[in-house]
Amino acid sequence: MHRFGLKLWSTNENYVMEAQKLFAADYFSYIELFVVPGSFGKCITLWRNIKAPFVIHAPHYMSGLNLSQYSDRQSNFAMIREVMEFADMLKADEIIFHPGVGGDIQETIAQLKDINDQRILIENKPYRAIVDELTCNGNSPEDIKLVMDNTGCAFCLDIGHAIYSANFRKVDPWEYFNKFLELRPVMYHLTDGDFQGVTDQHKHFGEGDFPIERILKTIPQDSRITIETKRESEISLDDTMEDVEYLMRICNCSGSDVKA
Repeated sequence: MHRFGLKLWSTNENYVMEAQKLFAADYFSYIELFVVPGSFGKCITLWRNIKAPFVIHAPHYMSGLNLSQYSDRQSNFAMIREVMEFADMLKADEIIFHPGVGGDIQETIAQLKDINDQRILIENKPYRAIVDELTCNGNSPEDIKLVMDNTGCAFCLDIGHAIYSANFRKVDPWEYFNKFLELRPVMYHLTDGDFQGVTDQHKHFGEGDFPIERILKTIPQDSRITIETKRESEISLDDTMEDVEYLMRICNCSGSDVKA
């Protein structure tokens, strides 16, 4: 059965106790931790105390890190040093990066080569960024393959991003999805959303019209799938727990079946 991951931000002190409970109850197999720039000193101890496997997610364009812009190199690498500190301290085997926005995919490749870390995963993006109507790098299977071939990094497939990029290009989402699957992703991101849309929505499962059951059947068994649905509460993860229970019902499995 699939293994589900809990997506949190490094500053989410408010969710630490809830995260511990859900991991202990076998709702999640790992935590994917998004690094908020400047949070290492204050927040690393919170996460070191949780006995769970971690995947690290580097900051993205909206947090100031843009690998596709040469002019951002200095600030990028300052943030990346902190990302590596989180990964080292939490013994993470994977570090997810976005390819950048409004820039050059060759610059993305050059900066990933300079980082030179075997833990890097590249994540695919929608065609359009949420802000500024900029084009996202890595919105196609061809872009992702180019990055992988030139850097040796592995691949994290964001399923919603693939659907939205296909819709923007007016091509069949399933054909696009299958082309991404040919790149052998090592993990996945999943939410619900508008299957005809072009913009990220991060809806709870059942609130959108993504064909979730078909998607889960298409993903290889025992895959890691990070749940990226929105949060309704500042203190509780009950809505995320309900999202996992929704997927478990589709998978016809119990919590113990998805534990790593």
